[in-house]
Amino acid sequence: MNPFFKIAENEWEELGGGIKRKIIGYTDDLMAVHLNFDKGAIGAPHAHDIHDQIGYVVAGSFEAEVDGKKCVLTAGDAYIAPKHFVHGAVALEDNSILLDVFSPLREDFLNIK
Repeated sequence: MNPFFKIAENEWEELGGGIKRKIIGYTDDLMAVHLNFDKGAIGAPHAHDIHDQIGYVVAGSFEAEVDGKKCVLTAGDAYIAPKHFVHGAVALEDNSILLDVFSPLREDFLNIK
């Protein structure tokens, strides 16, 4: 894997529902993912069995929910969702951007068998 990530040199992966992503980089124990949301796009509530997650707001704003608690987050804010905690987010502005960090790596994002 290239040790450098240049956003302009990586294609978006369309996820549907107004969300697209670029995988910034990963090791076996860590992964960072750049996500772009259209206004109103929903990161549906879900939980992970083995992944801890931090979602850092790079731009725009989100209504985030973690373990039944909701909070509006803007650039520079973050949420922390340990494994087994239900979490999700709704973009409140167009081009809202999250930097999601996972531990360990999300193998399902790489289609690793």
